[in-house]
Amino acid sequence: MPAASAGVMTRGIMGTIIVAVLILDQLTKLLIRSEIALHDSIEVVPGFLNLVHVRNTGAAFGFLNAVDLGFKQLLMTVIALVALAAIGIFASRVGSRETLTRAGLALILGGAVGNLIDRATAGYVIDFVDVYWRTYHFWAFNVADSAITVGACLLILDMFVVSRDVSTSV
Repeated sequence: MPAASAGVMTRGIMGTIIVAVLILDQLTKLLIRSEIALHDSIEVVPGFLNLVHVRNTGAAFGFLNAVDLGFKQLLMTVIALVALAAIGIFASRVGSRETLTRAGLALILGGAVGNLIDRATAGYVIDFVDVYWRTYHFWAFNVADSAITVGACLLILDMFVVSRDVSTSV
C-alpha cells in the first residue's frame, strides 16, 4: 500500500498498540467473568446497551457457535494462528510512513491475539458488549472484536478514502 499520511509509525509504536489492546481486552474479560454471572445482563443504556456474560465457541459474529464438532476448538485455534501469521508477515512489510495501515494492522493483531488467548486456554471467547435496538440484538462482542473492527476500518479508510500520491505508470 502506498503511503497514506504524514508521520512515522515505528514497530515500537505498533507493539505498544498491540500490547495496550491485549491488556485492555484481557482485563475487561477478567472483570466480566468475576462480576457478571454467565448469561446474566446489566442494563447500561436502556433500550440500547447491556453488559452481558456470554461464551462464544464459534468465530466472529457467532459464526459456527451452534456447530458441535469435536475438534472445533483446535480448528478455530489453527485458523486464528494462520491468520495471525499472515497479518504479522504483511505488517512486517508495511513501510513506517504508512501510519493508517500500520495502526490498523496493530489493532487487528492486538485483538486477534486477545481472542486467541481465550480460545486456546478456555475453548471459547468471552463476549460482553450487547448493543441492541428494541428486540434486535447485534451479536455480543468484546474489546478485541472492537479493535479488529476499528483496525479493518482504518485499512479501508487508508485504501479508499485517504488521498495519495500514487504513480500511475505501469
